[in-house]
Order: sequence, then C-alpha cells, then structure tokens
Amino acid sequence: MRKLAIGTVLTGALALTGLAAPIASAASPDLTFANVTVNKGKAIVVGTTATVKVPVTYTLTRPSDLNIDYKTTFAGITLYRGTLKSPDNGLDPESAPTCTTTATTDTTVTASCTETIVVDPQDSLYEAADATTWKAAGFYSHVDQDTDDSDSHVSFDYGYDLWGGLGTAQVKRAAKLTVNATPEPVTKGKTLTVKGALTRANWETGKYSGYQGQSVTLQFRAKSSSTYKNVKTVTSGTAGALSSTVKASADGYYRYTFAGTSTTAAKAAAGDYVDVR
Repeated sequence: MRKLAIGTVLTGALALTGLAAPIASAASPDLTFANVTVNKGKAIVVGTTATVKVPVTYTLTRPSDLNIDYKTTFAGITLYRGTLKSPDNGLDPESAPTCTTTATTDTTVTASCTETIVVDPQDSLYEAADATTWKAAGFYSHVDQDTDDSDSHVSFDYGYDLWGGLGTAQVKRAAKLTVNATPEPVTKGKTLTVKGALTRANWETGKYSGYQGQSVTLQFRAKSSSTYKNVKTVTSGTAGALSSTVKASADGYYRYTFAGTSTTAAKAAAGDYVDVR
C-alpha cells in the first residue's frame, strides 16, 4: 500500500528534479478553494484495468500578486483518504486545471476552474479500504531550484500547503453480473433455471472476485414490453453464484440486477432471451 506525500500531488513538483528533497518551510499563500464538486456529485466507479478520469470543478481565489504558472508553482484539488497530515492514499490531477477569471479586486483574483483527476486501478488503488469516502483538499506547491553546478553549487527548495474540509467523493468497486436461463427453448409452464454470478473488482489481485451474501433481484421483460418487472430476490452464494427457478410463461428476457452497496456500484446484467413454445 502506498503512503502518499500529498505535497507532491501534481506530477511535476518533485519530478522536475527526480529528487525526494526535504520540504522547506515557507509563508503560506492566502488561497481560498470553494464550491468543490467531484465527478458531478456521483460515485467514482473503478474496475480492474480501465483508467477513470474524474472531472473536478471549483472556485479559486488567490492574491493578485501570486502567479501560479504550473511550472514552478502549482494549485489544484486532490483527493485523499486518512488524515490530512498522514494520508493513506491519494488521487491526483492529470495536469494543470483550466481556469477562467470571474472576478477581480485590488488585491485578489477569483477564477472558476476545471481539472481532471486520474484513477488508474493498477497504479492508484491497492486494497479494499480504498472503496470508501475520500476527502477533497486544495493544495499549493512550489519548487525553486538551481541545477547549474558550474559554480560547484546546486539548490532545491520545495514547499506545499494543503487545505482540507472541501468536500467528499465516494470511490466504489465496479461490479459485474451474468445471467443464463435454461433450457432454451422451453415449453410453456415448464421450469426455467436462471443462473448467474455477481462479482466485483478486487484491486489487490487486479481481477474480479465473487461478492457473496448480497441480495440480487431477478427480473423479466416480456418480448412485447420495454419494462422489466421484479420476479424474486435471491442471495449470492459462494463465488457470487446466483440460481433461481421460475415457470416459463411467455417469450422474453430474464436478467439479474444488483442495487449496490456503500463500497460496490449497482449493476444490471444484459437480458437473456428465452423462447417459450
């Protein structure tokens, strides 16, 4: 499991030199982050391979004499879990935000900003504990360096500030659902067995694993209808296995649906068509 040093949240601060230099103390700039919205207020759902890009919008007010150039000075929003001073994990911006000035005074500049936080499950998420409520923080980071050693001297000066309490975002495991109704075709009035499996992303193994003990609803949609109706509720068993029996009544589609939990996203299987004769 990675421990994130949030002072280097924007890739480029320490990457400018490749050195993990000590953080130097410096006067904190007077920045205000407000109206932070992560992923349009929706949960961030992550599987095992695909990178998820999360939009973040916010308002930033800075002193008019503070230049944030994203070369030696950086500001933005990061997500973390754990404590502000010692986070357990963090999710960082992909690049510099896009900001549009909305107001100015003699001493301040206010801008509306949009950035993208990148979640790569193979690089950013490590354990089940990552499926939880994360916190949003605003950060300011600067780097000063002199790498010209022609005078037998180099210097590296890094610093950062972090402002918490700006909001939250839920990170959830992606789920998968399968369904298979047999026999096909089936005689009207005969018994259909509908099997399937509920699995969810396991970030430790990089695979999907069974989600046992969960309530899953079997639904049916008649061939002539566009609406699924609930048939019965079953509980997922070992390895997330699902099994139910019904009497065949008409041509149509059977599927399983899962409402989701606090750690795992909702999911509906694609319907399996059954020909009833």
